[in-house]
Amino acid sequence: MNIEQLKSFKQTGEKITCLTAYDASFALVFDECGVDVILVGDSLGNVIKGDENTLGVSMNDMVYHTQAVAKNTSQALLIADMPYQSYDKAEQTLQNAQRLIAAGAQMVKFEGGREHQACFEILQAHHIPVCGHLGLQPQSVVEMGGYKVQGRDEESAQRILEDAKALESWGVKTLVLECVPASLAKQISEQLNIPTIGIGAGLDCDGQVLVSYDMLGITQNPPKFVRNFLVNGSVESATKDFIQAVKNHTFPSDEHSFA
Repeated sequence: MNIEQLKSFKQTGEKITCLTAYDASFALVFDECGVDVILVGDSLGNVIKGDENTLGVSMNDMVYHTQAVAKNTSQALLIADMPYQSYDKAEQTLQNAQRLIAAGAQMVKFEGGREHQACFEILQAHHIPVCGHLGLQPQSVVEMGGYKVQGRDEESAQRILEDAKALESWGVKTLVLECVPASLAKQISEQLNIPTIGIGAGLDCDGQVLVSYDMLGITQNPPKFVRNFLVNGSVESATKDFIQAVKNHTFPSDEHSFA
C-alpha cells in the first residue's frame, strides 16, 4: 500500500481499514490479514505503558515501537504518531519526523490545525508525507476538559472544517477525524480531496481506525465508538471481521457514532 493507492480508495469508494500496532507480532498478523494502514499510535501510552493519557510518550518510545512494527510490515502503509511536544516548532518537527521515517514509517501523524501551519509546511517542503488529526486531540485532552465530542456547536464545527481545508492546502495526505458528529465528518469528507479516516466519527468517513486493543476487547471500559470483534475465535479472525465490517459499511453503526 502506498499513498497514491490510499487516495484512489476515496475515488473508488472503497473503505480504508486502519489498526494500531506497537510490536512486530501484532504487525505481522494485521499485515498478513490485509489491513490497509497500520498506525504506530501514541495510544501506546494508554495500552502499553498504562498511563491515563498519551502525554508521557516520548520520541524515543515512538522510534522504538516504529522500528519493531516496521520489521513485519510489508503490505500495509505504515504511519507513526508524533508524540506530545515533538512538533512545537518547525525545525524540531522536521528533525523528529525524519527520525520516524528513518525508523521505517512512510508517513507521520500529528494533531492540530492552523496553530501548526509552519510545521505542516516545513514537512511539505521536505517531502515528508503527513496525516493530520482533528476533532478530539488526545494530546490536548487537558485543555479540552477531557475526552469529549468536538464540533457539536456551529462555531467549533466551522473551525474544524476550515482547519481540514487548510491542512489539505499544506500538503497533508490524509486526515484522522476523532469524536466528531457523524454529520460534520460527512461534510468534511465530501469537501476534501484527501481521504478521511474516522474514529468515533460515523460511517461516512473514507475509512475507519481503531486501537487494536479496543478492537480485540482487551481494554476495560472502552469508548462508545468501539466494537469488540474478538467475540470468539482468534486475533486473526477478529482482524478479518473488522476489515469486512468496514469494507461492507456495517461498522461503525449508529450506536458507535455521535449525533
